This record gives sequence, C-alpha cells and structure tokens, in this order.
Amino acid sequence: MKKTILITGASSGFGLMLAKDLQEKGFNVIGTSREPEKYKGKFSFKLLRLDISDDASVEAFAKELSTEIPKIDVLVNNAGYMVTGIAEETPIEVGRQQFETNFWGTVKVTNALLPIFRKQKSGQIITVSSIVGLIGPPNLSYYSASKHAVEGYFKSLRFELNQFNIKVSVVEPMWFKTNLAHNAVTVKTNGIADYDAYRPKLNAFTQKGIDEAGSPDVVVKTITKLIDAKGPKFSNPVGKMAGMVLFLQSYAHKMFEGTVLKDVASALKK
Repeated sequence: MKKTILITGASSGFGLMLAKDLQEKGFNVIGTSREPEKYKGKFSFKLLRLDISDDASVEAFAKELSTEIPKIDVLVNNAGYMVTGIAEETPIEVGRQQFETNFWGTVKVTNALLPIFRKQKSGQIITVSSIVGLIGPPNLSYYSASKHAVEGYFKSLRFELNQFNIKVSVVEPMWFKTNLAHNAVTVKTNGIADYDAYRPKLNAFTQKGIDEAGSPDVVVKTITKLIDAKGPKFSNPVGKMAGMVLFLQSYAHKMFEGTVLKDVASALKK
C-alpha cells in the first residue's frame, strides 16, 4: 500500500518540487498552501489550506485532517521563510515573527499530526531545517536561531515518540537554488553607522552563496531515502561541509549516548 505524505508549503519552490517528485514515485501526496484556491487545477495532488503562523488556521487544518484523511504516514515540515540582516539592526518584532513561523508554526503543525500518529502507532516526521541550524553565519542571526530551536526541539521529541513507533528526522541543506532566498525578508533600516563599511561586504558574501547554490535535487533525494529507510537517521546535512558536520555530530552523539542517555534509560526502568 502506497504511503500518504503530507508536505507543508507545497504550492511553490522546493515544497512543490518535492511533492511532484514523490507523486511521480507513486506516493499519495497531500500539500498545504496559505491560498490553495490560487492553484486550483494546476496540481494533480490534493492541496489543503494552512497558514502555519496562524492558530485558527492550524486548528481548522487539524480538524480537516481528522475527518477527511483516514491515514497519514509521513509529515514533511517544509513551510518557512528567511530573515536576513545584521542582528542589531533587525527589529525585535521581525525576529519574533521569524520564530512564529519557522519554530512555533512547525511545532503547531507537528502537534496537530501527533494524535493521528499515536493512534496509528506509527508515523514519520521529517523537518526541513538548515545547515545554519548547526552553525551561525553572519547576516542570518534570527533565521539561524529559529533553525537552532527547531533542531533542539526535535532532538528531544524523538525520544518521547520512540515508544509510539514514530520516527523523527531533520534535513539540514546548505545553499540550494530554491525560492527561499528570493522570498527572504531583508531588513531595511537607516542602519547603524558603525556597520556601514561591514554591511556591503556582508551582503556581497551572502549573495555569493545564493548565486553559487547548487540544484536542490539532492535534498529531494535525501528526503525520499529517509521515507524509504527502515531506520532513518535523525540528522541529515546536505551539501558542502556535510561530511565534516556529520563527523562532528557523530562524535558528540556518541559522547552523549555514553553518559546522559544511559542515565535516562536507567531512571525509566525504575
């Protein structure tokens, strides 16, 4: 029986590319969009209304899932956007909204799916994070912070969901040619004079990464492999530096498992 895959933010960019690829591979794909009526008749997969930053929208979405979709095998948390700009020059409200979407929106959608997965005693959550959820480059402070939060949340959640046979993974892409950079919110202020010489160099550095970005095909392939895997890995960096990141993570994870996890396992047995 073919798996049903739910992808948030599937009406354009990387989400749409992933949805089309998975459907071509025989999966039953359901996507989400803030304005699904704009795409009526354009896609062969079902498109549901969802604004992950709006509580009422998430609540309505959860009700629709419980009544209209009998079974969901995989949730791909893909919806999100990027704020760019020097941290000190970025208004707090702009940074707060970045978290409302990238972190809290992702958490709310995940929570909407968890009752379904627990009832099924099975499920898989794959969240599109970013390599900046593992490192902290300049000009992306709030975006990086939101992805660090996503990483920390799912690192902990995976242990709590293991008892229900719910698998949890994150994918951490480097720069790839998607609409993320083009849809980014760039902070526009009068600026702080002390950054005047630094700012254009930083913007040029950021633009260079965007211009030299590779094809996102490898990210799609990574997610497909995770869906097919019997024991999917939690962290999956993709692109340049991925090997180095994996090595450092592996070392840290082994150290963690050798101490804290043993203590937790021992406490749970009491």
